[in-house]
Amino acid sequence: MFPKYDVIVVGGGHAGCEAASAAANLGSKVLLITMDMNKIAQMSCNPAMGGVAKGQIVREIDALGGMSGIVTDKTMIQFRMLNRSKGAAMWSPRCQSDRMRFAEEWRITLEQNLNVDFWQDMVVGMVVKDNQVSGVVTSMGLEVLSNSVILTSGTFMNGLIHIGEKQFGGGRAGERASKGITEQLVQLGFEAGRMKTGTPPRVDARSINYEVMEEQAGDVDPGKFSYTDTPKLKEQRSCHITYTNKKVHAILEKGFDKSPMFAGRIKGIGPRYCPSIEDKINRFAERERHQIFVEPEGWNTVEVYVNGFSTSLPEEVQYEALHSIVGFENAKMFRPGYAIEYDYFPPTQLKMTLETKLVENLFFAGQINGTTGYEEAACQGMMAGINAHLKVKEENPFILSRSEAYIGVLIDDLINKGTDEPYRMFTSRAEYRILLRQDNADLRLTEKSYKLGLASEKRMQRVREKRGQIKQMSEELAKIKYKPNEINNHLETLGTASIKEKSALINLVKRPEVSFEKLRSLEGSVAEFLNQFDHEVVEQVEILTKYASYIDKEEKMAQKLYELEGFRIPVSFDYDNLKAISSEGREKLKTIRPDTIGQASRISGVSPSDISILMVYLGR
Repeated sequence: MFPKYDVIVVGGGHAGCEAASAAANLGSKVLLITMDMNKIAQMSCNPAMGGVAKGQIVREIDALGGMSGIVTDKTMIQFRMLNRSKGAAMWSPRCQSDRMRFAEEWRITLEQNLNVDFWQDMVVGMVVKDNQVSGVVTSMGLEVLSNSVILTSGTFMNGLIHIGEKQFGGGRAGERASKGITEQLVQLGFEAGRMKTGTPPRVDARSINYEVMEEQAGDVDPGKFSYTDTPKLKEQRSCHITYTNKKVHAILEKGFDKSPMFAGRIKGIGPRYCPSIEDKINRFAERERHQIFVEPEGWNTVEVYVNGFSTSLPEEVQYEALHSIVGFENAKMFRPGYAIEYDYFPPTQLKMTLETKLVENLFFAGQINGTTGYEEAACQGMMAGINAHLKVKEENPFILSRSEAYIGVLIDDLINKGTDEPYRMFTSRAEYRILLRQDNADLRLTEKSYKLGLASEKRMQRVREKRGQIKQMSEELAKIKYKPNEINNHLETLGTASIKEKSALINLVKRPEVSFEKLRSLEGSVAEFLNQFDHEVVEQVEILTKYASYIDKEEKMAQKLYELEGFRIPVSFDYDNLKAISSEGREKLKTIRPDTIGQASRISGVSPSDISILMVYLGR
């Protein structure tokens, strides 16, 4: 009934979609198995993509030839660039998405790929022999063979939904949980754990009083995620902001005795940076209010996502508390919030390629690795899809370092540090965030992907042209000079010191108060000069000019890291021979078995002195 596939992807969420797309676009024959074909790329939580550090990841996915950025651009209803008041390293694109259109566009994208086949069924186990996977077994009793398998199970493996004192199996509201895989993996020697996440109630927009809320509109000149020619957003929908209050908190507290979290019925660890509303008012009892973001779910629906009100309290408590929030006095609920527990596998059991150490050709991506968020899942899916394809074709693996991409930071953190709570990406996790900006992801990554065969020739040509324009603009910028009488009035207008002698425009732009856009409106010759170049190029040159010394410093630090990555550790190295290192260091090194000195240096519990001893022993 089925041919033998190169790659089987289990799960049709964000990780599964990117995994299937990447492997198929590289030339592998892929089968995507999902429990419900109508729920491919479902936005299970809030209808949004991007955000702080997450937006950088979406741009990196796009730069590598992935599809999340393109799908997002085609289906967003609002765009905002966050942290514009901060340095360029902190700028983070975020958008509101049309939930239904997002899922539809992903399915269309996958169906147009002739290398992707689909099957609707539950995978209950894998075909494993001699620690090597060779296919999967479905609930219908079908055995499908493949050269590799990528598990992207999301919250479905032994999923358990909690609402007050009620609990029932499910991977998402209205959908059954997945059974069988965890039990088999544990038998094979894997360590498993439980995590928890939650979601807020959905509300009818027709019953909300928006007039008493604060409107949050999109950017006047909205940007986008993809570096390709995706459509520019011309019309936007606003979000709104309101707040909880003392009355709301008092109502919620009345339900604490029925809270599955406080009663101990939930065993899994929840996300630290996205706590439930009951957790917020319990941990931050001194706060009189908490912010609520009212987010539309699409162009043609009245369903609203109540961001900031995630809860697993009884339905009647949720309903009563909602009615005490300003603007929600007459709100009608479509469905209540709930918490969900699910199985995950500590990611220290993986190689840097996301292939498991115990079973060859088996890859994990997404929430099965302990992460949270669509963006974190999608980038893991893409990397697993790439590496599954490369493994099948017996080619070298594709690994991104911490200095090359946020994707590299995420995977390196997971493999070397592990996580016992849902992992979320932040800019603070990256040591080289001035290098890893959202504006230069194409310059950093497209050539690498092009050499793999994933990024197209058209993408690569765009990058070549962009580099050429950046070089040209930088060279011409250094030649433009102004006398004091030509520019001082403009400098004073901008609130910066005047010059006393002839000065190059490039030096003036280094000042914090001065930007190309501000000078454009004041000085005609500047406007004439800038009009020769694309907006992306102008922005890039300004960033490179203002942050030149910081960029240079980070590049030197990254070079040192690169040198450590070049010191490889033999696969069969016996750490028991290192008598002088700490017992914790030895234990961690034996468990994770790093490939390089650089990787070893980033393992929690391995000290600098342990690394020094290891380097001496290896003759370095």
